[in-house]
Amino acid sequence: MPAEPAAAPPTTPVPLSALLARADLGLVHLAGPPDADVHGVHASEMADPYPYLLGGELLLTAGVQLTDPERYAARVAEAGAAALGFGVTPVYDTVPAELVAACERHGLPLVEVPPPTPFTAIARAVWGLLTEARHHELRRVARAQQALASAAARPDPVPAVLHQLATRLGGWAALLDPEGAVVRSAGPEPSERARAALRHLAAVVSAGVGPEPGRPGAPPASAPPTSASDTSGGAQLAVYALAGARGLALGTVTERREGGDHTIAGAASVLLSLLTAERPDAGRTAQSAALVRLLLGADPAEVAPLLGEAPWTVVHARGEGAPPDLGSPLVEAGDGHARVLVPGGQDVGPHPGWTLGASAPVAAGELAAADAQAARALRRAEAARSPLVRHRTGGYASLVDPEEAAAYARALLAPLAEPLLTTLRTWLSLHGSWDRTAVALGVHRNTVRQRLARCAALLDADLDDMDVRTELWLALRSAPGRAEAHSGQCE
Repeated sequence: MPAEPAAAPPTTPVPLSALLARADLGLVHLAGPPDADVHGVHASEMADPYPYLLGGELLLTAGVQLTDPERYAARVAEAGAAALGFGVTPVYDTVPAELVAACERHGLPLVEVPPPTPFTAIARAVWGLLTEARHHELRRVARAQQALASAAARPDPVPAVLHQLATRLGGWAALLDPEGAVVRSAGPEPSERARAALRHLAAVVSAGVGPEPGRPGAPPASAPPTSASDTSGGAQLAVYALAGARGLALGTVTERREGGDHTIAGAASVLLSLLTAERPDAGRTAQSAALVRLLLGADPAEVAPLLGEAPWTVVHARGEGAPPDLGSPLVEAGDGHARVLVPGGQDVGPHPGWTLGASAPVAAGELAAADAQAARALRRAEAARSPLVRHRTGGYASLVDPEEAAAYARALLAPLAEPLLTTLRTWLSLHGSWDRTAVALGVHRNTVRQRLARCAALLDADLDDMDVRTELWLALRSAPGRAEAHSGQCE
């Protein structure tokens, strides 16, 4: 029995109808619903593509190994593919009627790809639309975060934040007590059925807020989730526990769930956590509010006086138990991960049970860059199994994770075998000199020219472009042993 296919990735999808509307592609809808959500594209001529699908793809095929249309459609639908694109010619003159009927039975959208349309054109169209949708989502999230930050600075911030959240999500937003009763709300009232389901979700997440009895500051032995979602009568429900807010939670009810909704609601939950939590003094309240406003796009110069003395160190941490006590109240924690803003050049040391990554000390205006530094330092600490790794300076190369850089280098340089790699590396190291490269390699300068022309063709790159040269040089430095690992002909 095959394993269940993975769900479609949590990315902003492209509606199949958008591809059908493209006159340049000429796709024709033949069967199944026309309103599928496409999360990617994949071409395969396997007789059974099920093991190679993640879910949400537009699967393209010419039917080279199509022997049983019924089983093929069933397996593609079972894998969770968004739709099937069938290319006519050179194998079939028309889409087989048996496949059309099978796709209709299994509810699998089927489109015909005409002969003039290559699969690569469809792939480019899908990735282009996905990129456009992602940019739209990012702009929407950024605008929402700015509006929430402005609402948090108003005289009555809690209802203002709830109103902005309800407006941005196009639904209802409420502050809930541990029993799920509404404390404050904004937006059109949902049905009683939806509110009952929301109360259940609130009870699930509120149990995870607060220390375990007898162990101050420690989480429960089996910590419930900090967020939960469900559907009720077509409505989309979500609840987020508010950290340090006495079991309060943020609940939302919307007609649909769009890309970016979770990020927007998460930002609102951070704000509401700070606005509703008990604080020991006004100074810490001001610092926390300033930090949130800074992260959500406020002008650093505006909030720097509230944060206090620079420099600041951002710490990312991963582990179990209570968040690490680094001597700062500015902590964001949840699901085994924490971010801490440590003030005043205070030293950061290892913490039992946690792996830490610390940024370089920075001014308030550089906290966003420091946050990225801390994230990279944490990844290095986890890879090296070290309790603490601090950001290291070493030029642009140090900003890239070595494993990620090596993987990218292998993919970029894959078309090149020896001695093309050695020739390219030597030529770049000698600043593009044909004669010096020829002397270094012991070959004629025309051989150097021929090899580099071959490199340019295989990489589809302009070696006269300085940006291209720089990228290739960094890739060669990231995979220093690759030249020795290949052999082959170059001429």
